[in-house]
Amino acid sequence: LIFWQLHSHTSHHDELDFEFLGNRKGKPYILQTNVFANGVGDREERIQLWFDPTTTFHEYSILWNSHHIVFFVDELPIRVYKNKSHRGIGYPTQPMQSEATIWNGESWATENGSEKINWSNSPFIAHFQGFNIEGCPFNNHRLNCNSTKLRWNSKKLTHSQEKSYKDIRSKNMIYDYCKDTNRFQNIPLECSSDY
Repeated sequence: LIFWQLHSHTSHHDELDFEFLGNRKGKPYILQTNVFANGVGDREERIQLWFDPTTTFHEYSILWNSHHIVFFVDELPIRVYKNKSHRGIGYPTQPMQSEATIWNGESWATENGSEKINWSNSPFIAHFQGFNIEGCPFNNHRLNCNSTKLRWNSKKLTHSQEKSYKDIRSKNMIYDYCKDTNRFQNIPLECSSDY
C-alpha cells in the first residue's frame, strides 16, 4: 500500500488520503481516498485507475478550501467532499503536513485481503516528484485569501470538470461509503441529498 496524505498530528486529527491499494496482476490499480475530520474517518471511496500508475508519473492533487475538498488525478476531479460544517458535519480545518509511506495492508487492501504481498519483489520503492503547494501563507496581510479571484477559492467545479467528474465516477468508481448499507446502519449525514 502506497500512501500519501495530509495529516494534522493532533489527538482529533484531520487527514486527507490518497491510498494506492495495489492490484491483482493484469487487473486495474485501485486508488482509495479518505477524509478525516476531528478524528473521524470512515469516508472511503475507491476508483479503478484508467492507467497503470507504475509506468510513468501522474499528478495527484488536492484542492482544499472553505467550500470543498476536491481530489484530482491528472487534473481530473475524482472526488468532491463538500463543507457542510454548518449542519454539524465534520470538515477538516487544522493545519496539516504532507507525508508519504509504504505499509503492509495485505489483510484488507488488495481484493479485500485475498491478494497477498509477494515479498520476493522487495524492496518496494515509490518515487515522488514535482511537489508543490499553492495557497495563502499564514499571516499574510497583503493578500485577500478569501478572494474569489484566487483560483484555489472556487466554490464549485467548472462545467468541464463537472462533466469529467461524473464520467469518471460512473465508469471507474467501485466503492462509495455513502452506499455501503452493510457497514452503516444509517447513511452518514453528509451522504444525504438533504445536506
